[in-house]
Amino acid sequence: MPSPSSLARPRPQTVALAIAMALSAWPATQALAQDSKPADKNQLETVVVTSERRAENIKDVPNAVSTLSGEKLDVLNSGGQDIRFLSGRVPSLNIESSFGRAFPRFYIRGLGNTDFRLNASQPVSLIYDDVVQENPILKGFPAFDLKNIEVIAGPQGTLFGRNTPAGVVKFESVKPSKKQEGYFNVSYGTYGTASAEGAFNLPLSGDWSARISAQVQQRDDWVKNQVPNAATKETEGYNDRAVRIQALYEPSKDFSALFNLHNRELKGSPRMFRSSIIKPGSNNELVDGFDPAKVYIDGLNTQTLHATGGSAKLKWAFNGFNLHSITAIETVQPFSRADVDGGYINNFVTPPPFNAEGNVFWSSETSDALKGHRQLSQELRAESTATGPLRWQGGLYLFDERYDMVQVDYLAPPANSTVVTRQTNKAWALFGSVNYQLSPQLNMRAGLRYTQDKKDLALLSGTVNTSNGSAASTDDNKVSWDVSGTYALSKETNLYARVATGFRAASIYPASGFGPLSKARPENVTSYEAGVKSDFWDRRARLSANVFSYTVKDQQITAVGGTNNTNTLMNASKGTGRGFELNLDLIPVDALLLTLGASYNDTELKDRSLALPRSGSNPTVLDPAVGGGNFSIYGNPLPNAPKWIANVTARYSIPTAAGNEFYIYTDWAYRSKVNFFLYDSKEFTGKSLLEGGLRLGYVWNNGKYEAALFSRNITNQIRITGAIDFNNMTGFINDPRTYGVQFKALF
Repeated sequence: MPSPSSLARPRPQTVALAIAMALSAWPATQALAQDSKPADKNQLETVVVTSERRAENIKDVPNAVSTLSGEKLDVLNSGGQDIRFLSGRVPSLNIESSFGRAFPRFYIRGLGNTDFRLNASQPVSLIYDDVVQENPILKGFPAFDLKNIEVIAGPQGTLFGRNTPAGVVKFESVKPSKKQEGYFNVSYGTYGTASAEGAFNLPLSGDWSARISAQVQQRDDWVKNQVPNAATKETEGYNDRAVRIQALYEPSKDFSALFNLHNRELKGSPRMFRSSIIKPGSNNELVDGFDPAKVYIDGLNTQTLHATGGSAKLKWAFNGFNLHSITAIETVQPFSRADVDGGYINNFVTPPPFNAEGNVFWSSETSDALKGHRQLSQELRAESTATGPLRWQGGLYLFDERYDMVQVDYLAPPANSTVVTRQTNKAWALFGSVNYQLSPQLNMRAGLRYTQDKKDLALLSGTVNTSNGSAASTDDNKVSWDVSGTYALSKETNLYARVATGFRAASIYPASGFGPLSKARPENVTSYEAGVKSDFWDRRARLSANVFSYTVKDQQITAVGGTNNTNTLMNASKGTGRGFELNLDLIPVDALLLTLGASYNDTELKDRSLALPRSGSNPTVLDPAVGGGNFSIYGNPLPNAPKWIANVTARYSIPTAAGNEFYIYTDWAYRSKVNFFLYDSKEFTGKSLLEGGLRLGYVWNNGKYEAALFSRNITNQIRITGAIDFNNMTGFINDPRTYGVQFKALF
């Protein structure tokens, strides 16, 4: 029975929803008597999303959806940013990487996966132009010439379905049109960071139109290696190029075909591991005298990536319904070699003397690559178009992926030992969804999906620990569902509630230099969510807020590091999360636009049987000891799951007498502390991070031209954002302050 004190103390998410409803309902009732006005520069534009595979006003979607588009997206993506720029820019979204630009790891509401292997399965699905990017390397494709980005909270087990228990990050490119238009955007800044991006609708005759988009990002090697005669003298630079060509065929209103061909070429360096940069016994403090521009490594750091893909999206319009077909292929060939230990001075004593950068207790230099990767996918989906209270959609999804993983250990005997493992994954699903308008105020939705997923993994060559075997297979099936409802409290304000389930198929970790083969059972998520969405104050304000709670059964987790440098898949019997999210767009006075996002996520691992050993770095473990050198992780938060995320942007416009415009734009993102690993320790608990940007710009000739000065991480806050725990106090950091100039032209 709850105590009187707990009954008297409302939960944060309850208070947040109550305040949000009060804020939205009061102005909304006042606005009922006002006439609807066309949007102008002092009104917010209507936001249209496709989070449920149809174009809908975001206010009518019974799910937490955050969007980025237009100028805000351009500003956040400036200065040579990769996909990690999205981290913290919407509620409950965190992104990190131990591979750098090539391998982002996504977390929504605390759910994610810290696994660094190239066959890692993530619970956040990335959808680019309606095609799932399943392998984690594919998820790093650059963001350019986009109509918008949608972050859709999970589970999304019905209409998207493929490994979406935590949610979906959805990218939509600008499509071709007959209008001859385009843009060119160039910038140059600190560390020789240069970026050029452009797009143009190609003039074609007849029923065809086409669009070509491209981006080139480059940065000089700005980190200098202090080790004489080392293989890598400078690092942290990159040359990242991507292109997308689209062709649209529209012979009539009853048929269209959109073809997409895209490519990415990356050459640079992997994540820069830095040995002994964390003070032992400290709360994740950098060692005295730390200099981001210096490293101490004796290994080779290099990274290349080749990715090519294509898709064909066909649409037929029949009497009362449309039929969609999406056929796609994706291929990727990454190679990443790194001095994983991050140092060069071998001190074979216990405990190792972590008193200066460059000290290591155990040397490690490895590479990972994919060979022969190929992902095929096919979707057939029908949706109703007839008028009336009932709308439906349903279809069939097919998925086929295969690749070889090649791992090389350059130091362990025998030197240059190579392990090759093959994985194939075949899956199919049937899905359907119905919407029914029960009354002018109440709309109900329900969805169902059946998934069959099969994996086969086998060691092809190499000498590794095969104590758990050298091959494994999985064969899983699951029915996922969701039910939701939207109630129109007024013309401006909707309330919604949703119950949904999600499913992630079983995973296999191959036998390798990081330990024997391991498997994790399928995980299942059940989520409850309720919220409010409102446009009010004569469309000068837009609010969405929600509370949520979820439970993960048999949660897949990855125990990394330890004294043996292992990586092991396992299941926690249960994981939980609860919290609230808030998005507010506001024009408080003419010429000033504010956006605010915030989230609270309280996550816990709940399995009393799980215990882990202290890692080789000998950190100060805060978990209770349970014997045998192990520590219980019961009650710990999920890795890389900050309790608090907040972001704010502000844009102030200063018009000139000639009709041009000066503007000031600032953006800030905050996340609270995080655990890097499953266990809780002083050294490997990442401190809170606050990064801000500032932009001063001038727009002229009716918006055709724009010039700007910009800076990212303007306070130059340097934080350890990840770590390697098997060896020494090795970590990696965020980018330091950068600044530059930018010019954009529309034509």
